[in-house]
Amino acid sequence: MEILSRINGPEDVKKLNQEERTALAVDIRAAVLNKVSKNGGHVGPNLGTVELTIAFHYVFDSPTDKIVWDVSHQSYPHKILTGRKSAFLEEDTFSTVSGYTSQDESQHDFFKIGHTSTSISLAVGLAKGRDLKQEKGNVAALIGDGSLSGGLAFEALNNAAELGSNLIVIVNDNEMSIDENFGGLYRTLAELRETQGQSENNLFKSLGLDYRYIEEGNDVESMIAAFEAVKDIDHPIVLHVHTEKGHGYDHAVADKGLYHWRPPFDLESGEGLNSSNQQSYSGVVVEHLMAEIAAGNTKLAAINAAIPGMFDLPQLKEKHPAHYFDVGIAEAHSVSFAAGLAKNGIRPVLFHSSYFLPRAYDQLSHDLAVNQLPAVIIVGNGHVNESDITHQGIFDIPMINSIPNIKYLAPTNKEELLAMVKWALVQTEGPVAIRLPAGEVISKDTAFLDYSQARYDIQKAGEKVAILALGSYLSLGKEVYQRLTDQLDISPTLINPLFITDLDKNCLEGLKQEHSLVITLEDGSLTGGFGETIAAFYGDSAMKVLNFGATKEFTDNVPMEELAERYRLTPEAIVAEVKKHI
Repeated sequence: MEILSRINGPEDVKKLNQEERTALAVDIRAAVLNKVSKNGGHVGPNLGTVELTIAFHYVFDSPTDKIVWDVSHQSYPHKILTGRKSAFLEEDTFSTVSGYTSQDESQHDFFKIGHTSTSISLAVGLAKGRDLKQEKGNVAALIGDGSLSGGLAFEALNNAAELGSNLIVIVNDNEMSIDENFGGLYRTLAELRETQGQSENNLFKSLGLDYRYIEEGNDVESMIAAFEAVKDIDHPIVLHVHTEKGHGYDHAVADKGLYHWRPPFDLESGEGLNSSNQQSYSGVVVEHLMAEIAAGNTKLAAINAAIPGMFDLPQLKEKHPAHYFDVGIAEAHSVSFAAGLAKNGIRPVLFHSSYFLPRAYDQLSHDLAVNQLPAVIIVGNGHVNESDITHQGIFDIPMINSIPNIKYLAPTNKEELLAMVKWALVQTEGPVAIRLPAGEVISKDTAFLDYSQARYDIQKAGEKVAILALGSYLSLGKEVYQRLTDQLDISPTLINPLFITDLDKNCLEGLKQEHSLVITLEDGSLTGGFGETIAAFYGDSAMKVLNFGATKEFTDNVPMEELAERYRLTPEAIVAEVKKHI
């Protein structure tokens, strides 16, 4: 770390000679691996952009010259060179920086970015703002080849060609998305790589953009020469840079998908430190689909937008490749594609993260819901979490709740999940979304078989207080039930609602007879959510309703303990609130 110890900002990079720049790349990789191996994080994307980043800060003058990192999961080397190296070297400061860029951290970052395909649009806006203010400076957008599959990237490239002033689009082509790339675009990029950028089949030129190819993207001096050649250019240009994902760490090169993002692992062996072979809820769904296909159901299609590992889909891809479709980072397309399949008699099963599903809101509404097409949408990561500001899992319920004709279900265990999936695969009413429970897989004996009409599962019938505990929060509901029983000497009613978007009006009306207070528990944002729907139902009655869930806000790496206290999502806080109203 001798060279890195001398680097406190981009100005220090400019002082290095060629030998020192090469040594700096080694130091940066060691710093990245030090943090991600102990704390988890994006491994391969950051190891692949080390030389490119050194070259950028050697040639350009940040922050006057600006770079926007797409997704920004490859910005760790940039952070290290812009005054934040301690967060990668010293374990007690790991949490002081985000896993993504943030203007709150540094003048060298310009946006909080954690989703894909946005960098070129953002950079075009920065460049046009510069021109309107008659300022100087280069504007660069770095986007990976995987992120090019997102439609927004094409929209931005189309508009970038009309800019007429300085804009540098760096296409970081490491031949990988989060996992394997899919689509005709990648045959085009491969042809450009094979011809050193000379192929006539050039997407970027077809869009009216200047273009240059750099083969040695993991060589500092090649990248310096490339950047020096385009610095202060007076028109938009694409630099197509060939890099290696995971460069410099053999394990990450050998298994690029596994090391895209990795929980803590042993640096020498590459083995995960907290590995678990326990079954997951997504694995339960995938195993059922594989069994259906193996039994002769040829009208099933599993669809995923570039995150197969998040949903245990590689096993389905391996055993039944004809029934597996990875559309790349293209959530909107995945939903419209599913609508087309459903219209033609195929039953699509989409796997989406709550973090990224909002990118397809219009398609959920316009293509699936309006047309009432029977697709199945498996939603993962829907819960209050301590993740980055760009990866919030609390807004899927309000989003889907706002769209007519979609039924959203919330299982609490393996049997309920399987029953819902089986029903959703044969029903013909319209799209059905199923919210995977958080935590370890748990089982119970029975589950409802028909979800065509809302029917709540009354687990314990009582009086005075009714607890409606949705999905994963049924366990919290059970704790609240026990405390109310022990502390207030009452026998409350405990209900597993099962349905997020549909109301069991018979059950809710019945509660009016023996209850004066209903409390709702939901693992998501309260605004527009399940609890507000229940409160609205009781709005013209004497029933008091207390909603417990997340405040409508963005949080950024806030510990779960703090969030639970803030949102009153502890049994103690809920019981204390109930006491005030009885």
